[in-house]
Amino acid sequence: MCYRHPDRPTGLSCSRCGRPACPECLRPASVGQHCLDCLARDGVQRTPDFGDRGIRPMATTRVVPTKPYVTYGLIAVNVLVFLLCAAQAGFGDPGAAPLFAEGDLLKSDVASGEYWRLLTAGFLHFSVMHIAVNMLSLYILGRDLELALGMFRYLAIYLIALLGGSAAVMLFEADRAVTAGASGAIYGLMGAMLVIILKARVSPVPVLSIIAFNVVLSFSLPGISVLGHLGGLAFGAAATAAVVYLPGLVLPPGGRTPEAASRVGWVALAALFVLAIALGVAGGVAYDGPIYIR
Repeated sequence: MCYRHPDRPTGLSCSRCGRPACPECLRPASVGQHCLDCLARDGVQRTPDFGDRGIRPMATTRVVPTKPYVTYGLIAVNVLVFLLCAAQAGFGDPGAAPLFAEGDLLKSDVASGEYWRLLTAGFLHFSVMHIAVNMLSLYILGRDLELALGMFRYLAIYLIALLGGSAAVMLFEADRAVTAGASGAIYGLMGAMLVIILKARVSPVPVLSIIAFNVVLSFSLPGISVLGHLGGLAFGAAATAAVVYLPGLVLPPGGRTPEAASRVGWVALAALFVLAIALGVAGGVAYDGPIYIR
């Protein structure tokens, strides 16, 4: 809740003192935004410390993380899985590893009941360049988003975006396309960043430019799952909007407590999580093509 307007739930905070504040009580700074009290004390807009983009912490987060541990953990898991695949393949093509074949996303496999692939495909990568680009992007986006959203919300949004990308692949991708990689989840983080920037009433042009560039790149380069990227982008943006916008829309003014806002956000995240899985499974159930032998 805003420190000056207790009846207003907010996902924003002063990038100097960290107090939650509504847009009316914040003023744009060179990086982030500062509350009226901080500006009144000295009239100087101090630049926040490196790593603070003026979007942390979320007002309803009880324990504010100081380091992006979930981001580090996700990077570690992806790298570990990649090394295991590379070792199985004799440090040749990771896509030839048995572990890779058991976890990538192919419509006929999911149609056969191997639904775990909707999740595991997001932790597999085809090459060193593939994982390097994805993990660098995850680090750049994730370190600030995790501190803004909190560890558990951030992880939930990441997984929802990952599953949303898999769902788009299952519903619309070519039958024989083999899909793998964290790109869907990373596009979801781009969508999350856009929603938070809009909530902060900061110009969305830089984030929109990055998203547009990556979407154009996805269409331009061969072998990239455009649908997986777009599905992750849509689900990541929707999940973040459910956290930062939905509580203020559905809760009555007298019931907008941090606890109530948190409950609304988590119910919406759970619903999107189930929806993403349901759409992915539905794509497998609807598949009536041949079962491909690897």
